[in-house]
Amino acid sequence: MADDERMDAYELLDVGDGARLERFGDRVVDRPHPGVLSARLDPVAWRAADLVYDRARGWQGPDAGTPWQARIDGLTIELRPTDAGQVGLFPEQAPSWRWLRERVREREGATVLDLFGYTGASSLALADEGAAVAHVDASKPTVAWARRNAELSGLADRPIRWFVDDTVAFVTRERRRGRRYDGVVLDPPSYGHGGGGRTWRLDAGLEPLLDACAELVGGSAGFVLLTAHTAGWTGDRLADALARTFGLMPSDIEAGELAVEARSGQRLELGAYARWAGG
Repeated sequence: MADDERMDAYELLDVGDGARLERFGDRVVDRPHPGVLSARLDPVAWRAADLVYDRARGWQGPDAGTPWQARIDGLTIELRPTDAGQVGLFPEQAPSWRWLRERVREREGATVLDLFGYTGASSLALADEGAAVAHVDASKPTVAWARRNAELSGLADRPIRWFVDDTVAFVTRERRRGRRYDGVVLDPPSYGHGGGGRTWRLDAGLEPLLDACAELVGGSAGFVLLTAHTAGWTGDRLADALARTFGLMPSDIEAGELAVEARSGQRLELGAYARWAGG
């Protein structure tokens, strides 16, 4: 299936003046993106927004409190307006989902660990190709949301183990158990709260976590996908961290930006990735 067909339920329409305008399925969403300093190129399109997020007043619009669904990259995802201005999907990750699908097709019976799994798009793409997945996220409502997406996508019966757990604590226990995975996926936040009152900061916590994950990925046949949405963490910096902790050569790692092209011609940069396809 062509890329434009797999993402036909999502479109970035325009960006500018500290906001982005997106279509998710049948709803057009206007939400903040402070890094966008340019002017809007399609002012008329903004007037068609069904949902508008205002930092002071929250979501505005006739359906501001109701979820809806969109078929994206072969998956059915439930979108919900959240207090943080999110809707439950990071469309810039679509190339990552396709890359993960390719890795699973190369490995019959692959087992994959998805850390900071959020609402489950990566886990579902993996399971859709036949992988057995351990999906880990510290938020109980978010894991329930991911399970809902599995049901909507017809994947509820796939071998996905759902864990509401602190990521660092989970990985530590898996090491003690001697567990091994064919691949690991990480999309860590800049900052967060873990179990036992612990806090997570990407700058301090990423490399120790990668060290632990390196012990879980069995041999040179394993694969790793690392993404981040934190200022200062470029693709090259992520690649350097992977190379150090997994004992890889920089030339073994593919790295770049997570970005989406708008219909208006603007480009929205939303993070970075580094990935290793294994042997």
